[in-house]
Amino acid sequence: MTRIQQGTPEYRRVTLALFLGALAVYASLYVTQPILPLLSDHFGISPAHASLSVSVATMSLALSQVLVGPLADSLGRKPIMIFAMLGAGVIGVAAAFAPTFGLFLVLRFLHGLVMAGLPATAMAYLAEEIDVRHLGAAMGLYIAGNSVGGLSGRIIAGTVADFWGWRAAVGSIGVLSLACALWFTRTLPPSRHFRAQPLQPRRLVGSLLHALSDPLLRSLYLIAFLTMGSFVALYNYVSYHLMAPPYRLSAALVGWIFVLYLAGTFSSAWMGRLSDRYGRAPMLALSLAIQLAGAAVSLAGGLLVKIAGIAVFTFGFFGAHSIASGWVGQRAVQDKGAASALYLFTYYLGSSIAGTAAGLCWMRFGWPGVVGFIGCLLTAALGMAALARRQDSR
Repeated sequence: MTRIQQGTPEYRRVTLALFLGALAVYASLYVTQPILPLLSDHFGISPAHASLSVSVATMSLALSQVLVGPLADSLGRKPIMIFAMLGAGVIGVAAAFAPTFGLFLVLRFLHGLVMAGLPATAMAYLAEEIDVRHLGAAMGLYIAGNSVGGLSGRIIAGTVADFWGWRAAVGSIGVLSLACALWFTRTLPPSRHFRAQPLQPRRLVGSLLHALSDPLLRSLYLIAFLTMGSFVALYNYVSYHLMAPPYRLSAALVGWIFVLYLAGTFSSAWMGRLSDRYGRAPMLALSLAIQLAGAAVSLAGGLLVKIAGIAVFTFGFFGAHSIASGWVGQRAVQDKGAASALYLFTYYLGSSIAGTAAGLCWMRFGWPGVVGFIGCLLTAALGMAALARRQDSR
């Protein structure tokens, strides 16, 4: 059967459904990021401790990727993604009523476990169903859903929290996730090129080992760890930075800082198309360099210049993620689900580890310490991108 072509009604249904799926999942995953200072105040905990509300969800999501990707190779793509979105909505609403921070963390851990079904499966679905000539653009639109989800979740959470508190903020994102899940269920076409494979533990291990055997894929996994780690490190602590002197912004205004995700919405689709035209390796290196430059500009004292630097940083990150994730889907001829799972495992592992580690830099050195930590991660990512280019030419 012919794969889905750009410009067809089916292509629009696929990209819209996955866009909304990504929106729901990433709004849920990072709902606590703009309200971390409110959690610190409400529960009497440190910034690094409060950041665990992000880190435990991304850590459980990372661990779940390893199982969900191969599971989707056996049970199918669409059912796994539907379960992920419905689970995200239900647990999100429940988390809003958690009486203690400990129980809240348990629910956030479960949140990450169920949400893994969509990101672990979506890239494999696109790689199977979309014509390879249009895969970069389709992947870019899916990644754009990531940025819009992150944007809307943070803006809604920050604004709602300023008026009705953090519980209302978390609950509102849970309701949004349920609405997107219903639309997704009705809209996404079933897989036509999926071929079910038996779910066997030995085969699961073999799929993961095979996905680890390619040096180029290993480089892309490490790039995912480093870039996502730097991204979450910046956005975890920018709220503390901007709510403190001399800026003293409110939670609602800090939430609107995340409108900068629109730069990622544009860059993910645009850089995805450019990578189809000019090659993945050079465009990946360019995206990482842009991200590093944006982090440096964010050190400026003026608020507008600082915001511009964060916008440039965001533009570079989503461009790099779009290119690297599309590259994994194209490179993994076999066991695409396992390769996608490993990519996202390292991606969210970077979020969990760096997102908490950067808190120690914040507590000791303030914003310059966070940016210095980010600079180290991105310098290493640029080195891995150069290695990936050489491996791709062999």
